[in-house]
Amino acid sequence: MAGMEHPARLLSVVAAALLAACQSTPPPAEPQAPEAGSGLKAKPGWTFSRHAVAAANPLATEAGQQMLDAGGSALDAAIAVQMVLTLVEPQSSGLGGGAFLMHWDGQRVRAYDGRETAPAAADGRLFLDPDGKPPAAFHDAVVGGRSVGVPGTVRMLEMAHARHGRLPWSALFEPAIRLAQDGFPVSARLHTLLKAEVHLQKDPTAAAYFYQPDGSPWPVGHVLKNPALADTLRRLARDGARALHEGDIAEAIVAKVRQHPVHPGRLSLPDLAGYQPKERTPLCHDHAAGGRTWRLCGFPPPSSGAIAVGQILGMLGATEAGRWPLTETGLPSAAWLHTYAEASRLAFADRAQYVADPDFVAAPGGDWRTLLDPAYLQARAALIGPTRRPSAPAGTPGGVRTSLAPMPEQTEYGTSHISIVDAAGHAVSMTTTIEDAFGARQMVRGFLLNNELTDFSFLPADAAGRPIANRVEPGKRPRSSMSPTLVFDDQGALAMTGGSPGGALIIHYTAKTLHGVLQWGLTPQRAIDLPNFGTTGGPVLLEQGRFPAVVVEALKGRGHEVREVEMTSGLQAISRGRDAGREVWRGGADPRREGIVLGE
Repeated sequence: MAGMEHPARLLSVVAAALLAACQSTPPPAEPQAPEAGSGLKAKPGWTFSRHAVAAANPLATEAGQQMLDAGGSALDAAIAVQMVLTLVEPQSSGLGGGAFLMHWDGQRVRAYDGRETAPAAADGRLFLDPDGKPPAAFHDAVVGGRSVGVPGTVRMLEMAHARHGRLPWSALFEPAIRLAQDGFPVSARLHTLLKAEVHLQKDPTAAAYFYQPDGSPWPVGHVLKNPALADTLRRLARDGARALHEGDIAEAIVAKVRQHPVHPGRLSLPDLAGYQPKERTPLCHDHAAGGRTWRLCGFPPPSSGAIAVGQILGMLGATEAGRWPLTETGLPSAAWLHTYAEASRLAFADRAQYVADPDFVAAPGGDWRTLLDPAYLQARAALIGPTRRPSAPAGTPGGVRTSLAPMPEQTEYGTSHISIVDAAGHAVSMTTTIEDAFGARQMVRGFLLNNELTDFSFLPADAAGRPIANRVEPGKRPRSSMSPTLVFDDQGALAMTGGSPGGALIIHYTAKTLHGVLQWGLTPQRAIDLPNFGTTGGPVLLEQGRFPAVVVEALKGRGHEVREVEMTSGLQAISRGRDAGREVWRGGADPRREGIVLGE
């Protein structure tokens, strides 16, 4: 493939973008954040006429761009991006994790589920001590083999490539193999996260790779080589996903998980060999915004993302606040934020009550769309008053009450997002994860393993013995907040692809960007740049240093507890627009991370 053979060109294109973030001094890490911040760096926004790729690291974006330049599809580009992200953004996603992928082929939206599964030997007591108590600290559950689910990203991508790929499977691994073998410059963000990390060095393999002999992380700009990953990628390129799920790589994964000295896990070779990705029915619904009707398509359960985003925007749209513009300062008003927060509390109550793996838990009323029914959302919106409600109960979508208990609030963490549109107008929106920053802190054959099982409820039931929908069960996929989204206009044309990392706050980052583009008429970059905000049912969270004191006090006056915290989203979005009379793609990347958009 011409144009893919010169590593010097790749590095020269992106070196400045990788290193520039070191000019910012990161604020202190906030426990709520999925990954620590590494400062804000303004992004210009991008405009292209033919194709575009947005990803969380410049080297990964460049790999995707190479595939598009070579005539590859959006799906081809997404695979190349993911393989490079495994190397250069190891804290967020990789071969050892899972992903949800939304695909548009010009005729049909498809949803590909590569979510991790619980091992066959797992059960509802997985995270409980002998007295039946959950871990006292979240990372007591995360670190080790116990939290590792069966990875699904590679098998899912293989399934999607068989249907939507144009380039040979093996060609999609070339940029990542070359970078792993020859090395890549450690970015300011990776250095910052390694410096703040307290568990990774407990794994000797990870410590030897990420840190110097004196225990300090490799400095910004250090050329880091990963020959073990290069070998793994070569085998995947040659033999497909089978190379990961069977044979000596699978044996190494299982040994790492089961032989952990403190928290051994239950993953087995049959679990890996038997993993199957799934194609699910996309969750699509109409949404009125900006005087138009849009079609929002997101991922169904086991993700809660599309449901919660759709509920929040739907309830907001059923109130006067849904039509309010930004204030003269370019920020949402305190009254708007109050309405948004109350809608969010109601949406998160439904999420805790109902959403889990649909192969194990039935949808309310037999259909997940009952949670997005306009009449239901209108009734829920009527509960929103001028002050904070004392409680935000779950509703009864479909008119059917459930015998399940709501899941208690529990920490969720990171991920990465990829948005791509190719020359044929086909698109990918893919959110990919190993869960916490650096996952389970277990490194095997050049990549990190996920801690996705901590997305299950640690408790299998409530105090009354009622089962929790998102409890651990063998072979089950844990509930997720990942919200890869495709938007279509009222003529059925693709209008936008977008999403974000950020644990449970993914829902708010995605909703903010959708409302910004569709209702407020902003470009993707301007919508992404807006300060972050949200709530998972408790305090209202506002991005630290981004809102004036008068807004904070006004929210407190309406009864909210307000916390100003670091909110490190990683939004990537591409939308259709017009520039000088011609149709274009406008791209945006989050100033809170190091991603860029490239295209033609």
